[in-house]
This record gives sequence, C-alpha cells and structure tokens, in this order.
Amino acid sequence: MQGSSRRWLVRRVFRKPTLYQGCGPRYPASAYSGQRNLLITIVNNTVIPAHRYGGTERVIWWLGQELTRRGHQVRYLVARGSTCDFAAVDQIDPTAPLAPQISPQTDIIHVHFPTDESFDRPALTTIHGNGQPGERFPINSNFVSCNHADRHGATCWVHNGIDPREYGEPDLSATRTHLLFLAKASRREKNLRGAIRLARAIGKPLAVIGGRRIPRPGVRYLGEVGSHRKNDALNKTDALLFPVRWHEPFGLAVVEAMYFGAPVVGTPYGSLPELVDEGSGKLADRAEPLIEFLRHPAAFDRRYCHERVLRNFSSAAMTDGYLSLYERLLDGEQLNLSVPTGPDDTGRLLPFDVR
Repeated sequence: MQGSSRRWLVRRVFRKPTLYQGCGPRYPASAYSGQRNLLITIVNNTVIPAHRYGGTERVIWWLGQELTRRGHQVRYLVARGSTCDFAAVDQIDPTAPLAPQISPQTDIIHVHFPTDESFDRPALTTIHGNGQPGERFPINSNFVSCNHADRHGATCWVHNGIDPREYGEPDLSATRTHLLFLAKASRREKNLRGAIRLARAIGKPLAVIGGRRIPRPGVRYLGEVGSHRKNDALNKTDALLFPVRWHEPFGLAVVEAMYFGAPVVGTPYGSLPELVDEGSGKLADRAEPLIEFLRHPAAFDRRYCHERVLRNFSSAAMTDGYLSLYERLLDGEQLNLSVPTGPDDTGRLLPFDVR
C-alpha cells in the first residue's frame, strides 16, 4: 500500500511540544499509535553486535530489540560479520547505493550515518556525531540531544537510551573504591588530563576505560573492557569524571554511570545539561566547584541517579521517540523546518580551567 492510502493506517496523536532550555520542540513525545506493525530497516556501516565498547552499534541493537518486543519487524543492513538472533541481517555494500540494498517490503528506512541519497519511501537519518562546518544533512534528520539539534539548525531530536536488561540490577549500596573515566582517552576533547587533575586533587584513585596504557601515578588502565568488567567498574565508582572540552552530542557513558547510581562530574557543554541535573551530578567549566563536589560523594542520592535513567534514558523511552518520528514520516511530514548544517565550532577545544 503506497502514498496517501497508507497514511489512513496511522492514527495521529497531537501533543504540545516539550521545550528544553530554548531549544526547538521535542516532537517524539508519544509512542507509535498506528493500526499495524511496521517493517523497519536499520542501516549502519559497522558490525553488530558490539562485543566490547561501541556507541552507535549498541544504540541500534537496543532500538531493534525494543521494536521487536513491541511487535514490529526489524531488518539490519550492516557490515559483514554481523549477526543477530532477533532480526534478519543483510550485508551492506558500502561502495553501492543504499536504495537497491533495502528490502522492498520496508515501511521505514532508518539510516545511522550521514547520506545524501534519496529513497522512494519514508526515511529517517540519525546523526550521531558533530557535523563539519557547512556540512549539510537530509531534511528528515534527527539528532541525539536538544543541544545537538540546535547547533545544527534543526528541531528534531531523540535522546539515546540504554537497555537495563544488559546491565542487570545495580548494587546501590556497594562500596565505592575509585573515580572513573570512560571515553576514548586518545581524543583531546575527552580531556583525560583534566580528569586526572580532578582525581589527584582529592587523592582518589582513577580507573580509565577506553585509554591506552600510559603509566601515571594513581591511574589504573582497564583498556576496552566488555560488559561484565565495565559494569563492575561502574558499580564501584564514586563518580564518573567527564570534563569534556567539546559539545558532546549525547554521552552514553554518562547515562551508564548514572544507571549504577554514580553522579557525573563534568563540563556544561553539549548535551550534558540535559542529562545531568542538580540531583545527578555537578557541571562547571572550572575545576574548583567540581573538586568541592567530589569531596562529599557519600551524601549523594544514588537511587535518584538510577531512577532518572529509567525514566528518561532507557531504550523504551528512545523507542517511543523514534516510533513517533516514524509516524510523522508515514503521514508525509517533514521533520525539520530547514536543511540542518554542521556548526562552525566543530573541532574547537572549549575551556576547562584547572587552576
């Protein structure tokens, strides 16, 4: 069934848009309300599942799982070597156009990397990174935080979400033994140096996940560990140190730490003010207030952090958002008012005062 005939199968839900700190409206406020199950083809150019640490790979895995639980059919068009026990997997040919590679039965195409290709059916492009200055994205793009969308001149965004089933029930009363840095430490904008300065200022050992082993006093490198070791490190940390010096599009590590009851100590850039409120951490562009906060981590409400993730940053909440966008696309709507473009500040290190 094509065109306007298909739209009759979708029952529209109108809601007042939710605004966040001056950004555009958050359209995905409700779950899909259609009268049939959809076939959604999720497209990415990497291997799934992610066996160690992965960002986009884990997000699309959780999205596919949740869509399947709700009765929708999912196909993945992903890189060679991918496997999946709940959805069909097709191998992507990165040298060929995408459209001929997608199942003709697909209702919604959901691509997770920038593409200028046009399709003959509703298509959504999720942008996970920061675009380059002047880079243009499809009009039906969505971004992974309000700030992320706003900086690209867009209004459409859906927060990423984690699947609590993958992490198990946290022990919120566990003894906390260290601070944690969880990011690609080789990237200057992730600011491992700033995290080390914060940890040394309060005399607390720092565990690093995602960094190469460079001997430093008081720093223990765990490498790129898998789920069990990473979850154990998260469940035993006093706080996640996240003093990034760029506009973080989302920050999956932030949500993971909060799920285990750990507050987040970082900078107020990018999505961080959306993820971390006064009850779940401290944000500042200077070290002094962050150090003061870290001196009293035991007074923090770990259950509040955990429950904040369950309410706002779960795979169920993310899927609600995407189903609402699929509904709008099936109704023939355009997701942004104008073509999103890359921000001018990409690549510029933002300030972090450690004096």
